[in-house]
Amino acid sequence: MKLRFSHPRASVAILALAISAASARAEVAMPLASHRAAYEISLSDTDSNRPPSGQTPISASGLIAYEFRGSSCEGYASNFRQLTQLQRNEGNPISSDIRALTFEDGGGKSLTFQIDSQSLGEPAPPIAGSAARGDAGDTTIKLTKPTAQKIDIGKDVLFPTQHVERIIAKAREGGGTMEARVYDGSDTGKKVFATLTVIGKEATSPGPDSTTAEALGKMRRWPVSVSYFDESSKDAPPEYVLSFDLYENGVSGTLKLDYGAFVLTAKLTKLEVLPTHTCAK
Repeated sequence: MKLRFSHPRASVAILALAISAASARAEVAMPLASHRAAYEISLSDTDSNRPPSGQTPISASGLIAYEFRGSSCEGYASNFRQLTQLQRNEGNPISSDIRALTFEDGGGKSLTFQIDSQSLGEPAPPIAGSAARGDAGDTTIKLTKPTAQKIDIGKDVLFPTQHVERIIAKAREGGGTMEARVYDGSDTGKKVFATLTVIGKEATSPGPDSTTAEALGKMRRWPVSVSYFDESSKDAPPEYVLSFDLYENGVSGTLKLDYGAFVLTAKLTKLEVLPTHTCAK
């Protein structure tokens, strides 16, 4: 699953080894599952070990609703919404509401996106556009909102579903580390993330999410941690680190989002597996 997450005070930001466009699509053991998932947001217990400050959240609440549909022959559509509220020691709560719609070509050649967000009840300018990979492997962004703009971001760029596929393929090979340039249209629509993924060894027993979603009980899974860096900011720490159990069908279990100053947990509370069309051979 290619969930997108945001810092509550920023626009949405999500989730490969630098490779050529010819090899960007990796084989997976099974089709990525079409599904709906719901996650409940809270402040992580690990925050009790961090030094407090007036701006540090003392509690957090919210939800993530996510729907993913499609296949490698018809493309992948996602519908994402995240509502978050942080209560601080000082000042008013920080609230945000982010919605993102995307469609990714099944061959990994293009991505279209529309992102709407608001913070503290005030809407931000919408972000919309597309990105396409040319025959030579170069990727070009065409923004339509908030203003029309064309940006070349070079080669070896993965779109979100491609990134998930690469992680699963690497996990099936035994795990380890993987670097990737990833573009999902988030933030300003101009940002490319440099990512570092650490994939642990395959779990040998059912995970905690299997009590919520029976369909995950017998599914292969791996512990995954993805650090997202702003590619344009050299030597800067990651903007955030996303940790979760990744299941072989592409579903993500309960998530941990580490923003440095605080950590959020997004607990998987509901999973509905939807029919997935089988591509004709």
